[in-house]
Amino acid sequence: MIMKKSKRKSITRRAFVKVLPAAGAAAIVAAKAPLMTLAQTPMPTPQASPSPSPAALRVKKDDLKRAERIMGIDFNDKEEDMALPGVNRNLDSYDAVRKIDVPLDTEPAIVFHPELPGFHVKRASAKTKFRFGKNEPAQYKSVEDLAFATVPQLAELIRTKKVSSVELTKMYLSRLKKYGPRLRCVVTLTEDLAMKQAEGADNDLKRGKYRGPLHGIPWGAKDLFATKGIKTTWGAEPYENQVIDYDATVVERLREAGAVLVAKLSMGALAQGPKWFGGVTRNPWVPDEDRLGSSGSSAGPASATSAGLVGFAIGTETLGSIVSPSSRCGVTGLRPTYGRVSRYGAMGLSWTMDKIGPICRGVEDCAAALDAIYGKDKHDLTVGDAHFNWNPDLPLSSLRVGYLKTEFEFTPPPNASEPQRKLTDQRNAMYKEALDALMKAGVKMTPIELPKFPTNNIRYILTAEAATAFDDITRDGRVNLLSGQDAGDWPNSFRTSRFIPAVEYLRAQRARVLLMREMDKLMSQWEVFVSPAPGSASLIITNLTGHPAVCLPCGFLDVPQQNGPAQHLPQAIMFTGGLYDEASPLRVALAYEHATNWHTMHPKVDWA
Repeated sequence: MIMKKSKRKSITRRAFVKVLPAAGAAAIVAAKAPLMTLAQTPMPTPQASPSPSPAALRVKKDDLKRAERIMGIDFNDKEEDMALPGVNRNLDSYDAVRKIDVPLDTEPAIVFHPELPGFHVKRASAKTKFRFGKNEPAQYKSVEDLAFATVPQLAELIRTKKVSSVELTKMYLSRLKKYGPRLRCVVTLTEDLAMKQAEGADNDLKRGKYRGPLHGIPWGAKDLFATKGIKTTWGAEPYENQVIDYDATVVERLREAGAVLVAKLSMGALAQGPKWFGGVTRNPWVPDEDRLGSSGSSAGPASATSAGLVGFAIGTETLGSIVSPSSRCGVTGLRPTYGRVSRYGAMGLSWTMDKIGPICRGVEDCAAALDAIYGKDKHDLTVGDAHFNWNPDLPLSSLRVGYLKTEFEFTPPPNASEPQRKLTDQRNAMYKEALDALMKAGVKMTPIELPKFPTNNIRYILTAEAATAFDDITRDGRVNLLSGQDAGDWPNSFRTSRFIPAVEYLRAQRARVLLMREMDKLMSQWEVFVSPAPGSASLIITNLTGHPAVCLPCGFLDVPQQNGPAQHLPQAIMFTGGLYDEASPLRVALAYEHATNWHTMHPKVDWA
């Protein structure tokens, strides 16, 4: 993700030449010669640079043979003898580049866009003013009773001055202090800033200035968004005391919308899983179970939203980190189109896959949050130019909706145990009920299938980019400070990904375009498709292609545990839409929300 360029000393020409091998320095001298066309430029020959003697080679022929096995190629002796000097010369270039200080906020000179050539966004003629649909008013006797209220309910209370932002902010801060430690979902309380922003929101309202549906509503930020003067730890020990001197675009835009930042919320270390330097973020439905943690790296935002510690939260997703924790914690999560929301000021994990989106207690909460944060800024070149216009009254009959029939009708393996078979029966019955509710709400669905593509075989795009982003701490050993050191944790993944050849990474990116074409064909026929969450095969596909999705609760299952009784856990259903068309899946999700009451069920957060 994009971050502000940090101030650093400029590199003088003399110092720069010192870190280059002789061939590089010669190239700089040659650059002073008169410009010539490519055809006129003499090409260097292999004889131009003398080959080092075999004894001086850092990489020997046996090393080359071993590397070939890693890469799945097989050169003959003559080809290896010819390649060996060049391989060794490349090592000098690698050494030189490593001596250049490349700040963490520096993106590679590659820009990814999810739309293919010729793709046309369904553009509205103009941006319309955001409005909510019909919502039930909140029932409350005290402000504490509003802990689980939705954004539309809170917004109406603030707009009509029945509740002040200061009152809401104090209530959520109190709950964060009381329940946050048990859930391990809070990294930093931003109490002073929150009270200042809440007072400002109330004063604005007194002067007749209403900023919109998020005015005065307390929110929490995943702790990878830069907040000026406040720690941004990325959940990782090497950055535990990091303070960045500017605000992320998302933070700026929510401030402009009148929202009140009450906390920096926990995230898996460097955006992996629920484990951070403070422990495993817990799920409010099972607050004593580390094994059933909040799941996914946006664990803190999902846990805090589910427990009624914030009005809404903002998280990120690269390969499921909004959908997975939202599903696990029984809340609603929106992963917008890649390039919908500026990544400026957010920790970069995978520059071509990172996405920013809201985690909330309702569908229209997500729509309001997206409306506040989306759109171009002056920093992120990937952000698309398309309006987000929310229409809660859009007729469902105008939408073509498919559903992944085979994913809803799961068949247990032949060797499944009796508890596993019972769980499968419960699951299938739950999803049948969900699909029936959709149909009764007026959603007409057609069975569809996903493209047949070896998607799992190109997911190393993510790990290659992540290993690049954190290569410095891998090479200097700071990655060993991370609490997670198992085979599936980042330290091992970063080291393993060091053996992904650049050629294979770029080939995978080209294969990704083929997948994008297949999904383009599919989505040309449907505005929305429905799937389970988070276990759908579509989750990996759409994170690579950049399509938006929204998930929301659809029931509970008694999930068997290896050691202990079964746990009653929330389950979710997911609605995926076309590129830059979050409104369509949100509209179908809203129909489901209105037809059921799962979104009104909250964990009993009454423990100290």
